[in-house]
Amino acid sequence: MKFNLPKLAISLLLPLFVGYLGSLFTISQIQTWYSQINKPSLLPPNGIFGPVWTALYILMGVAFYFIWTEKIGKKQKDADRSWAIKIYLIQLALNLLWSIIFFKFHLLTLAVAEILVLWVMIFFTIIEFRKIKAVTMWLLIPYLAWVTFATYLTAAVWWLN
Repeated sequence: MKFNLPKLAISLLLPLFVGYLGSLFTISQIQTWYSQINKPSLLPPNGIFGPVWTALYILMGVAFYFIWTEKIGKKQKDADRSWAIKIYLIQLALNLLWSIIFFKFHLLTLAVAEILVLWVMIFFTIIEFRKIKAVTMWLLIPYLAWVTFATYLTAAVWWLN
């Protein structure tokens, strides 16, 4: 595989930009609304979330770069790549949407439903990416694991409030 710096930059910057946009809805609420609601006992310190999400966005970007630049010869494989990219972009949009629903609008019930859909879309992204390049599965499993934990946290906040 030939290294493509512009595609790598775009692949990394896209999820990092989504994370940045999500943080715009999150940061302003940490010391206000979020500090006043009931939270589960397994909630990590606030300072953990930024570094973890940054690492996950980088892993997502690397996985996307592999999918985008993988040499594919058959038409069916091109269709597979196109479908995988669409699912990836949908889950990325859902990732941002969760921050808006939870932190901006404080819609906890909807946030629980939305994060469940996000989890499913991440799972499908892993399946579709794996069909094209197996290593991408291992790059995305930490993301799925973290969103599994985030699903617990979201549901627990909903339940406690």
